[in-house]
Amino acid sequence: MRSRPALLTVPIVLVGTLAISLNLAAPAQAHALAKKPLKSKLAETAPVLSTVAITAVQVAPAQYAVVDGDTVSGIAARFGLSTAAVLALNGLDSRALIFAGQVLTLTQAPPATAAAVPAASASTNYVVQSGDTISGIAAANGLKTADVLGANGLSGSSVIFPGQVVLLTATTAMESAAYVTPVAAVPAATSHTIAYGETITAVANAAGVSVQSVLDANGLGWSSIIYPGQVLTLPVTAPPTSVSAAAAPITVATAGIVTPMSAEMRLNAQTIVTVGRGAGVGDAGLVVALAAAAQESGLRNVDYGDRDSLGLFQQRPGAGWGTPEQVMDPVRASLAFFGGTSNPNPDVTRGLLDIAGWESMTVTQAAQAVQISAYPDYYAKWETSARAWLSQIG
Repeated sequence: MRSRPALLTVPIVLVGTLAISLNLAAPAQAHALAKKPLKSKLAETAPVLSTVAITAVQVAPAQYAVVDGDTVSGIAARFGLSTAAVLALNGLDSRALIFAGQVLTLTQAPPATAAAVPAASASTNYVVQSGDTISGIAAANGLKTADVLGANGLSGSSVIFPGQVVLLTATTAMESAAYVTPVAAVPAATSHTIAYGETITAVANAAGVSVQSVLDANGLGWSSIIYPGQVLTLPVTAPPTSVSAAAAPITVATAGIVTPMSAEMRLNAQTIVTVGRGAGVGDAGLVVALAAAAQESGLRNVDYGDRDSLGLFQQRPGAGWGTPEQVMDPVRASLAFFGGTSNPNPDVTRGLLDIAGWESMTVTQAAQAVQISAYPDYYAKWETSARAWLSQIG
């Protein structure tokens, strides 16, 4: 009987201690546990704000200069681009190495709209950077690789170098060799020292003069080679003072389009055809000869050219093609081009008929086999005209 009352008299302190041990109340609340229930709103825990690091994606610039530690994938991620797209724009593959200072193209120029087509033909220059390729340069500027190659006299196997100036153009029409009548008077001139990678086309464009005027002022031809440190004279011509001066004939070749012949061109074309037929050359060989003469001289018997090159086919006396007077003779020059039993330089120069298998070659290949030009692909743009001229001459 006495044990029950003893249990009912357990000190309140012990009850509070048990409540704390069982996580039922804090020490200060133990005495009020039975009197004051907790309000739900007051029991709510204040929200905890967590800070999440967010990496902002930067707007991709047109070009980006590589710095130490960069990778293509890292650069792509930084600007919200795909690695594959950056590689493709720069002509790289997944194994390519990039270097500090190398300039990568990150955005591609939008395609030109129909209204903007005329502006696409305007020429600009681009300085080659380490790692550049022609295809990558063309893609970055919204151009076709073939157009850029053609504008710079390059082929698919050509090698470009950092610092080289590449002409960017969407046009395929090119001014041909020695086709502009030399300017009779040059009121003023300046000079330019060739830098590594520069071309005559780039120099002429920068000076605001035609390529041909630069060639003429320096005694050069379209196959001439220029060197860093070489000083070129840049002509500054006055505006034409009369209609006749402005109408000086210019022979321009565009692939697939027939170039009209002037009276002088027709006379020389007739000479080539007559000489060729007399030597037993068929129409295929005559087309090759007409295309070659058109590229070399514009079908004009010019008395200047690259180094000592002269005449219709720009034959060089120094290479055994004859004396200056002989190579300036259209009949003899044509005989030398065709070669064979009528070759006026037997065992010295090689003509078309002396080349085994020329009949199975393209017009360009056959012309190049005789001429050995620094621009072997340029003859192709004259093929359409040459065939039309031969048909006109009969």
